[in-house]
Amino acid sequence: MTPERYAKICAVLDKRQPDLTVVADEVHKGRNMAAIVRTCDAVGIPKIYSVVPEAGYNPYRGTALGTTKWVEVALCQALVTPLDALKNQGFQIVSTALEPSARDYREVDFTQPTALVMGNEKRGISDTARAMTDVFVTIPMVGMVESLNVSVAAAIILNEALHQRRRVGMLDQPRLPKATYERLFFRWAHPQVAAFCDERDLPYPPIAADGEIADPVGWHSMIKDKAIKHNAMNTKVTTDNA
Repeated sequence: MTPERYAKICAVLDKRQPDLTVVADEVHKGRNMAAIVRTCDAVGIPKIYSVVPEAGYNPYRGTALGTTKWVEVALCQALVTPLDALKNQGFQIVSTALEPSARDYREVDFTQPTALVMGNEKRGISDTARAMTDVFVTIPMVGMVESLNVSVAAAIILNEALHQRRRVGMLDQPRLPKATYERLFFRWAHPQVAAFCDERDLPYPPIAADGEIADPVGWHSMIKDKAIKHNAMNTKVTTDNA
């Protein structure tokens, strides 16, 4: 790993905002989900939630689903699941909707723990979202159309959230929990080894001060010895049961 790569990963993780997220309320176009995920990375959001549409996703399915390289996308079958959990963690639920009570998005305090709900492309947010929303917001416009594309609207609002947080110093020091920071660093810095460990439920090897695996030869030998012992145990069990 180059010093530049190490510095870049640390710089990004240092600005991640664990108390800012997006909940996609059955956004069904893969292009829109991909664009929302891209914006979330740009403003420092580490994890978002996506309620799977009844009819599934339209094109770009692979881009929209699962865990992306930089932003985790948690798939949910019901909107109430992530919103309940987020409310219990003290998040305010902010939804985009053309409601009489909707406020200019710039009037909302996004320095609070916030979950931004973005609705379906055709029908907007669901009745569940309306019932659980704390603040409705809208983006003032002076044209003929009433609303923007869902991914564009998300980008505008999330950049306001980033601006507010930067202004009060919330990007000046790391805010991720230490364990989460270290886990994400390893996944980004050593994706192949991380995938190997995840598939086998193994702990990640320790890393050195430069971001490299501290003792790759020793770690590899340990994994090899474990595999040999595991195979030997399986062989013994098979023999005993023969």
